[in-house]
Formats: sequence, structure tokens, C-alpha cells
Amino acid sequence: MDFHLLLSNITNPTLLFFLLGVIASLLKSDLEIPPHTVKFISLYLLFSIGFKGGQELALGTFSWEIAYSLLFGLCIASLIPFYSFFILRTRLKTDDAAAVAAAYGSVSAVTFVAATAFLEVQKLSFGGHMVAVMALMESPAIIVGVILIMHYNKDRKGENNLAEIVRHSFTNGSVLMILGSLVIGLISDAKQAEGIKPFTTDIFKGFLAIFLLEMGMVTAKRFATFRKYGLFVSFFGLLAPLLNGVLVAWLSGFISAEVGNRFMFAILAASASYIAVPAAMRLAAPKADPGLYIPMALGVTFPFNITLGMPIYFTVIQYT
Repeated sequence: MDFHLLLSNITNPTLLFFLLGVIASLLKSDLEIPPHTVKFISLYLLFSIGFKGGQELALGTFSWEIAYSLLFGLCIASLIPFYSFFILRTRLKTDDAAAVAAAYGSVSAVTFVAATAFLEVQKLSFGGHMVAVMALMESPAIIVGVILIMHYNKDRKGENNLAEIVRHSFTNGSVLMILGSLVIGLISDAKQAEGIKPFTTDIFKGFLAIFLLEMGMVTAKRFATFRKYGLFVSFFGLLAPLLNGVLVAWLSGFISAEVGNRFMFAILAASASYIAVPAAMRLAAPKADPGLYIPMALGVTFPFNITLGMPIYFTVIQYT
């Protein structure tokens, strides 16, 4: 791996703010970002990504690559939770294994947003259709997780309403915001859209830096409650995204020749959801411990991806 690429990523201001958040939490500082502000910034980031993706889609034409990309994303989101479940079930209860597997099969919108900043530093872009791929990858993993619970947990068989879980996953605020923004960007008049470009583009990195500061503080707090689960889940939280990201970074070469698109595929495969999946798992697997699958995604996998993961996946793409 290129050391300069790694150093460039680690010294990215947005990532440094994440590290500042971790340090602030470890030092028990009273630094705090109001919850309503954090919610606004997260919605803004999803809106900005979705709208810009829709605008890029509007400028292009539908192609077989877009169709293949959507299908490839659905396959990734379905296969990862399936194989993950059987690995996790060797050490965890069925509900816990299914919840963790669903989290790792689904995607992290925040990691996706951080990846856009990484590509900007490399002066690369990605197709607007990748935003649609990300949105579509939220639900299949949740569905697979619910089906596995229904099949392997005999006490819970038939208890969950699959249709309700699917509906909930699509109406989740983050999914609805990014899909809605994508559609609005797609149908908006290009000249009229220029009027909000300063809002969607110019201030994006500043808001991302503040958001990652908050994520750093939350990560440090979550990780402390997670350590009781031992090394197995910690290793899984590091090795699973690495394996998924590297494998998809290579396989994506059969779908697209664009480095930016391939990198986004790798990030989507490597990331783990700590927003949409926990919301769905509260309904589908109430016995699963949120103190396990949320800290795994947020306290282990998320920091790994935005520090070491992204340079690794990018390097694999460059040499394949």
C-alpha cells in the first residue's frame, strides 16, 4: 500500500476531526454537539449526496452498466449477511448473529459520505447511480437477517411480520432522505439547481468535519461498552470488512472500469450499518443485544474503514 496515500488520508481534516472527537471522549471533556444539530447535519449530508447523485444521473443516460451495478449491489447485500451469519453463529446466539450479520450486509451512509471526501482528495468522481445502489443495499440484508431468524430460531418462527420489516427499512429516515433527494435531483431543472449549489457543494466538507467530530465522541463511548464481548467479535469487525472490501474491489472490475465507482462498491461492501439496521432489528430481533451490533459497526468497523480501509481498497483497485 502506498504510504503517501495512507498519510494523505490520515491527515485529511475531516478524519482529524473524528480523531479529535475520540480524544475528547477519552479525556472526558464536556465538548458536546446538541442532538438536534447532529440530526440536522446528518440529514444535510444525505440530502447533499442524494441531490448531487440525481443531478449526475440526469446529465447521463441509462446504460447496462447502471443496471448491472444495481444488480451487483443487491447481490452483495444479500450474500454478505448470509455467510456472516454462519460464522457468527459459532460463537453467538441466533438473534445476535442475525442482527450482526444484517448490520454487515447493509451499508453505512456516513462511511459512504466519508468516501466521497476521499475521492475528492484523489481528484476522482463516481457515477450518480452509485447513490441509488447504496440506497437499494439497505434493505436486502435486513430481509436476509429476518429470514435467518425465522428459520433457525424455532421459538421465534412466524413471529415477525416480514412485510412490516421491509416497509420499515424503506421508510427509515436516512433511506427516505437520500432516495427522495436522488429523485428530486434527477427531475430538477439544471439551471434552477445551480441556485442551491453553494449549499450542496461548497459547505459540504465543513459539515462533514463537524459530523465526524460527533462520530468520534460516540465511537469512543460505544467501544467501552463493547469490550466485554471479547476478541472474536473484534476480529470479525476488522477482518469481515477487510475481506468484503478487498474482494468486491476486485470483482467490481467486471462491472465498471471507473475507479470511483469501483471504490464506492468496495466501501459499500466493507461498511456496516449502525442506523437503519438497529432500527429494523428492534422490531425483528428484540432479544438481540444492541450493545453488541451497534458498537461493532460504529466502534470497530467504521474507524477501520475511514483510516486504513479506504487506502487499502483504493490500492487494490489500482493494481487490478
